[in-house]
Amino acid sequence: MSDTRPDISYEQAREELVEVVRKLEAGGTTLEESLALWERGEELATTCHQWLEGARTRLAEAQAAHTDEKKSD
Repeated sequence: MSDTRPDISYEQAREELVEVVRKLEAGGTTLEESLALWERGEELATTCHQWLEGARTRLAEAQAAHTDEKKSD
């Protein structure tokens, strides 16, 4: 994840993404509406990915710091 965090939380992005997928699966939208939903879904998926990558990085850093502490004991 870059130094800047997404504008919305992981949980918000995930919930909105679930709603977008539900609308797309239900059908009944115009092609233009479907394309707009798809684009929004892609944005939300990217946001979720950024949050998860940031969490992985933080976890790896914490594990490395813990390992370094154990080595210095």
